[in-house]
Amino acid sequence: MKHIVWTRIDDRLIHGQVMTQWIQYTEANEVLIIDDGVAKDSFLQMVMKSSVPGKISLKVLSVKDAIGYLNEDGKHEKIIILVKTPVVLDELTDAGVRLKSINVGGIGAKAGRKPMFKNISVSEEEKEAFRNLLNKGINVFLRVIVTEPEEDIAKYL
Repeated sequence: MKHIVWTRIDDRLIHGQVMTQWIQYTEANEVLIIDDGVAKDSFLQMVMKSSVPGKISLKVLSVKDAIGYLNEDGKHEKIIILVKTPVVLDELTDAGVRLKSINVGGIGAKAGRKPMFKNISVSEEEKEAFRNLLNKGINVFLRVIVTEPEEDIAKYL
């Protein structure tokens, strides 16, 4: 299995905070975006690649392709996984990808979602995915920026 150093839910995916704070904090050398829509959008991928420092590898994969990739042997990569919703991570873990912890950093408001914590809004389907992840023994916590303490998500579900 690949070496995952951080898993983050942030619907903005690549943005300044991820590039400046989280990469430094985790000492990652690879960012893996797992999103079926972004995996089909070559223009968006090009924009994202231009935002990533040259020493950092960026991969954008569909959920299916990510399952295969993450289950390959790996030793030298230090991967940050970025996804937009917990549903993707529930699918990954159902398929055998092992995650120790999940950082919830940002899920924006939209139809069908209700505010949960700061800039995090969730739908009932996303709440259920969080419950599933917790039931699998994964540490799921809210932490918008590096300098904030972790908040256990369970008390907000």
